[in-house]
Amino acid sequence: MIMLFVGLMRFATVVLGLVSLKNVAVSFAETVKSSAPVFTVIMSRMILGEYTGLLVNLSLIPIMGGLALCTATEISFNVLGFSAALSTNIMDCLQNVFSKKLLSGDKYRFSAAELQFYTSAAAVAMLVPAWVFFMDLPVIGRSGRSFSYSRDVVLLLLTDGVLFHLQSVTAYALMGKISPVTFSVASTVKHASTTWLSVIVFGNSVTSLSATGTALVTAGVLLYNKAKQHQQEAMQSLAAAASRTPEDDTEPLTPKDPRPNH
Repeated sequence: MIMLFVGLMRFATVVLGLVSLKNVAVSFAETVKSSAPVFTVIMSRMILGEYTGLLVNLSLIPIMGGLALCTATEISFNVLGFSAALSTNIMDCLQNVFSKKLLSGDKYRFSAAELQFYTSAAAVAMLVPAWVFFMDLPVIGRSGRSFSYSRDVVLLLLTDGVLFHLQSVTAYALMGKISPVTFSVASTVKHASTTWLSVIVFGNSVTSLSATGTALVTAGVLLYNKAKQHQQEAMQSLAAAASRTPEDDTEPLTPKDPRPNH
């Protein structure tokens, strides 16, 4: 059941991500996705009942401020694309939580390849209705247009599929091997690299205020990761101190030699 739920979230994440890329610039979509820590804190509070410290909450200020600055100054702003990018964040955070449970749970423990296969199968099953209703397939006869792909389009689709598969498997493998903080830092670097690479490749127009907002979001995420790590270390220290008994702090008494001293 959990695997089916993860497949549903994966399906929603992919579809919403493509909708955001279709309606807004890649740089803006990646900047919005970089604000994931905000949604992580909110969902942790609502679902898990976890409370974050002051430093973690303060680190969210530059993230939200940078996102607001990018949104207000983005040339390609579109409500649908912006909403889809925000929804992608929510689905992605939920997917990471349940994927981590499947990768390192006590009841079941899947490998990265197994998780990739089963969630992909579940996502494909959910994509079939979308193919039927939205794709212009000749066997369905929704229109009289010819359905054909050029060689370049087929090559791009195959390349995109291979890269997405490698990205997904790598993410699952890393999720099972490294800490969530390290994984979040790596995701931040990925989003920042994608943002500026898209500006170079596609030549998207970026204002100085939008660039400043992107930098604020990236810096805020790095500060969030550092504050989160500091909070976890402090909690571990408190737990270790609380687990120590008073006897641990006293030296054991050594029996005295009953023989008289000569």
